Amino acid sequence: MTSRYSARIEISAGKKTKAIFQSLETDNKFYDENPTKTEMSCGREIAISIEAQELSHLRANLNSTLRLVQASNDAIESVK
Repeated sequence: MTSRYSARIEISAGKKTKAIFQSLETDNKFYDENPTKTEMSCGREIAISIEAQELSHLRANLNSTLRLVQASNDAIESVK
């Protein structure tokens, strides 16, 4: 019997939302060996859904995603 774990995150960053989404999506596209299933969409907010077979994989992906959001936001802020 295998367990499935999932998480959904919604991020609103005002005018920076689209730029942050593009950064996240690019990173997600080029990580073929990702042990999690990660889906993203962008409207007024960035919606991120992550599914994993193991809790540690879910946690690692969440941490990486949130760090990338923070790094993208910081990079945009530094240019102002």
